[in-house]
Amino acid sequence: MFGLLAAAAAVAASPDAALGRWMTETKHGIVEIDRCGRSICGKILSSDRIRGNPQLLDLHNSNPQLRSRKLLGLQILGGFTASGNAWTGGTIYNAEDGGTYKATVTPIDANHLKVRGCIFWPLCKSQVWTRVH
Repeated sequence: MFGLLAAAAAVAASPDAALGRWMTETKHGIVEIDRCGRSICGKILSSDRIRGNPQLLDLHNSNPQLRSRKLLGLQILGGFTASGNAWTGGTIYNAEDGGTYKATVTPIDANHLKVRGCIFWPLCKSQVWTRVH
């Protein structure tokens, strides 16, 4: 029993536990997080709306020049620095409102990831994403 708890703690303590495919809390979004140099980045692989229309565009982007890009494959996470067991100092892009927010990504355990985006502290919203196997 102790061995299982120690293994779970070791996974949660590693920022690399954030790598992989994750289902968001809303709209069945699937985001793939991978290494980008010394950082991590995440791109959209799927969502309810993208499954309905793979050509869906980034229509709500605050930059009109970016509104013609596809949501499928769009990088929404980037610019993070490993800090203890978390990734901090990065950003998350929300295609629903076209905003980019300061973010942290923290592995909770092998199958759960806390993603927190902030307009500015304390105006933050967190989600727990679940690993897709």
